Amino acid sequence: MKNNRLSRFAIPYVIWMALFVVAPIIMVVIYAFSASVGGFTLDNFAKMGTYTVVFTRSFKLALIATAICVLIGYPVSYKMSKEGPRFQRLAMVLIMLPMWMNFLLRTYSWMAILENNGLLNQLFRKIGLITLYNNIFGTDISFFRMINTQGAVVLGMVYNYLPFMILPIYSVIVKLDHSLIEAARDLGANSVQVFRRVILPLSLPGVLSGITMVFVPSVSTFAISKMLGGGTEMLLGDLIEQQYMGGAYNPYLGAAISLVMMVIVVICMVVMNRFGEGEEQAVMM
Repeated sequence: MKNNRLSRFAIPYVIWMALFVVAPIIMVVIYAFSASVGGFTLDNFAKMGTYTVVFTRSFKLALIATAICVLIGYPVSYKMSKEGPRFQRLAMVLIMLPMWMNFLLRTYSWMAILENNGLLNQLFRKIGLITLYNNIFGTDISFFRMINTQGAVVLGMVYNYLPFMILPIYSVIVKLDHSLIEAARDLGANSVQVFRRVILPLSLPGVLSGITMVFVPSVSTFAISKMLGGGTEMLLGDLIEQQYMGGAYNPYLGAAISLVMMVIVVICMVVMNRFGEGEEQAVMM
């Protein structure tokens, strides 16, 4: 009787999954293997070879942004876990505060900061940094070009997705069994050894979750690259949007690109999960 009641509660969830998860994926698969005139074809995948540069750029920038998020997020998470509850609550509010604003507004703010006459370039002029640069290198620039570059795109990715790295790592570290740390110290391990042999391996599930949560949206983003890259740094998200919304309307090619990207992301997630499980089992042994 109880199981039947639970199964009834699961019906809305099943309907939701079928309509908004399974059905779109099926449509992507059908379009990816369909021709504009109808029928089965693999030409959509063959055409993807002309966009190798876009694939390479997307994965390169996503990997760079993910690596930066790890380098910033892990120390921040570790520091938070060592502080008291009051500091942890305050730090959590500060980390989540930008997430309470609209995604586009957050990105627009960086456009105002990085543009040629933006806040940073105005600051550099006032402190004489641009004049000093011109004197040293013999140039005659009036601003540092920061907007519409790959660096600006990476900065936007890091700024928008860094909380997705900090939160899972912090959640894992703060819940670690302190008896394992105390046992390692009783056996003569110093702080560095405790971190390297106990804390870091046990926190890998959080790190891998953070990597997934940062890498996946970074490799498929289109708003950040369009706003901070100025359309000159096209990524996979821009390419897919162009096939559905732009002048080069070709939903079949867009579906093929989406399908390949989904497969690559799933493979990366499976590999990272297997790696995390192996590391955790090695520590326990």
